[in-house]
Amino acid sequence: MKWSQLIRKIRHEARRQDISFKKVEGAKHDTYWLGSVKIPIPRHAEIGERTTEDIFHECESGLGKGWWRS
Repeated sequence: MKWSQLIRKIRHEARRQDISFKKVEGAKHDTYWLGSVKIPIPRHAEIGERTTEDIFHECESGLGKGWWRS
């Protein structure tokens, strides 16, 4: 999945559920805060399928289980 698509999908769902989604820049990864959940996301143009799934699983505590499958 492209990095921009990943961020857009998470941001869209966070807005829909009225949860804050903020970016903090790091050296090789950007850290995003989804409510009170800290999620590191690599700055690659293309993010592998397994990494994408791991990131989505990390978002579950804030957005709900299986939110990305709907």
